Amino acid sequence: MTEDAETTAEAAFKRRSFLATAAVAAGASATAATTPASAAAGAPSGPPDPWALGHVARLMAVPEDGRGLEWLKSALQVAVELELFTIPPYLCGWWSVKDRSSDAARLIRRIIDDEMYHLGVVCNLLVAVGGQPRIRAAAPTYPGPPPGGVRAEVTVYLSGLTRSLVHDVMMAIEAPEEPLVRSDSPTPTVGSFYGAVLKGFWTVAPELSARGQLSAHIGSDELRPVENILDVERCIDIIREQGEGTSSSPADSFADDHPAHYYAFSEIYHGRQLRETEAGWTYTGAPVPFPDARPMARVPDGGWVRPSEPVQRLLDRFDTTYTTVLNSLDAAWAGGGNRALGAAVHAMRALEEPAVRLMETAIPGTRSTYGPQFHALT
Repeated sequence: MTEDAETTAEAAFKRRSFLATAAVAAGASATAATTPASAAAGAPSGPPDPWALGHVARLMAVPEDGRGLEWLKSALQVAVELELFTIPPYLCGWWSVKDRSSDAARLIRRIIDDEMYHLGVVCNLLVAVGGQPRIRAAAPTYPGPPPGGVRAEVTVYLSGLTRSLVHDVMMAIEAPEEPLVRSDSPTPTVGSFYGAVLKGFWTVAPELSARGQLSAHIGSDELRPVENILDVERCIDIIREQGEGTSSSPADSFADDHPAHYYAFSEIYHGRQLRETEAGWTYTGAPVPFPDARPMARVPDGGWVRPSEPVQRLLDRFDTTYTTVLNSLDAAWAGGGNRALGAAVHAMRALEEPAVRLMETAIPGTRSTYGPQFHALT
């Protein structure tokens, strides 16, 4: 996408977040396999393994009459992985900002809360149909492409907040739908993906159990158990409204006085709020100054090489706490309930102190600093 297109925002009238990116993955072609690889190889027939199906292209290629309960579970597990994947790079960007009262910091923090809420929603949906979210097993690795075989051309990395991070990672993750659907390939849209999930609930009509689901306040949203099909629709509509799946103009995204994720990141990148003018939607509103940020370097593939002992201790402390977050989230949706969720929230808050200390520790011979690696311990 050209900068002119971004500036006028004419190509950004359809918005979405990471699940939208998944739905129009370049690999989702009409010739994609309609069965798991194991079945194609002559494996015994039977219900498909949700993990074998855990690729958006294959999921969307399954004929509608073959999308049963296991398909639904697999789609929701993919959603868990994708939502989890967005959080570490956003956290690194937010932690690096020195003035948390700045417009940029507040925009990023709101989006982090949204993504955490989305993660909770899809976990509740998965539990409601008898599934079990696998959060620790889905721990992402950076740098690298998104999970599920989507957007292979995008490399998501961890670093402090820079314009490159905003443009190449944050805006790429939240890319608008319009440019991506201009293709001769009959790839599914995000609307069709969510429509397929919702239709799956209607068609399969699974018994929805509130047992094991969680309730919590996450940012400005309230996570509640899913008990009937109307609750399912409400959950999907909320995710769409916050930026994952609607086909709407920027005007619709401001209905709650908050820009959708893509537009919020774009405001940070362009340094101006998005406003509708006679010339169309342009970044000509009030200034959004780019904040002073700690110069955390990009975490290299495999992590930092031969750090000093004090730095290694901070890295180990962070990764131990991060692993506690993941394990506690797994436990929360495996019967541990709000007590385990509270432990996860407590551990997540504890990540900030070692992260900031790393971001304030210079890498020898450079003007950059260290930062967290988000390595889940085995």
